[in-house]
Amino acid sequence: MKIFPAIDVKNKKCVRLLKGNFDNQTTYVQSPYDQALRYKEAGLLNLHMVDLDGALSGELVNLEIIKDIIKKLDISIEVGGGIRSIDKIHAYVDIGVDKVILGSAAIKDPDFLRQACEKFEGKIALGLDAKKGKLLVSGWKEITNQTAEDYLKSVNSYGFSRVIYTDIDRDGTKTEPNIKETLNIAKISSAPVVVSGGISSIVDIKKIKTLNQFNIEGVIVGKAIYDGDIKLGDLAKLENAQK
Repeated sequence: MKIFPAIDVKNKKCVRLLKGNFDNQTTYVQSPYDQALRYKEAGLLNLHMVDLDGALSGELVNLEIIKDIIKKLDISIEVGGGIRSIDKIHAYVDIGVDKVILGSAAIKDPDFLRQACEKFEGKIALGLDAKKGKLLVSGWKEITNQTAEDYLKSVNSYGFSRVIYTDIDRDGTKTEPNIKETLNIAKISSAPVVVSGGISSIVDIKKIKTLNQFNIEGVIVGKAIYDGDIKLGDLAKLENAQK
């Protein structure tokens, strides 16, 4: 199982949003680079990054920060936030990003997702953020009438290599992940699924680790790390124990 400690970047700082709400955010003193260095030094192998400025503007606002982390730390990174064109995917792939996460743009324009998967084989992850099962778009500001399951069924043959499923009502709350909905997504998905939202303790992660045979690839951990509820050393031991 892969463990993805999270770094969400806004105004060049690490932040965490509560339920995807930009009006309810916590800003941390660590720079994105320093936080990534902590993860690397702890022995963690993967990193989940979101350009929150990009999620709002549709521009690659924090590209240089991400580029610097990849260049200096040699860590596997998946990146999302405001990626709405083939050129922007190219920019991330060119600096060494392992997977580019497409969310709103893929949901609004499934053909864009198809083109991206064809052009960047193995590099595209599909980000599904849902509230009560319905997909959210545009920086979590708009709720659609489409369920995550129905949308996934319609694009399942496109060739994305990972699905990240977030129950936005759990995100940043540390109230346990929505395993039931995530497993429903995993049953449908042609690609392995990553659990996101609500992780509260190492116990949650150990439970998720047992779901590997159900097409669950890994887990994203954010606020529980920043708040000190989960120790980085414990995460690294869990991830590296499977080698």
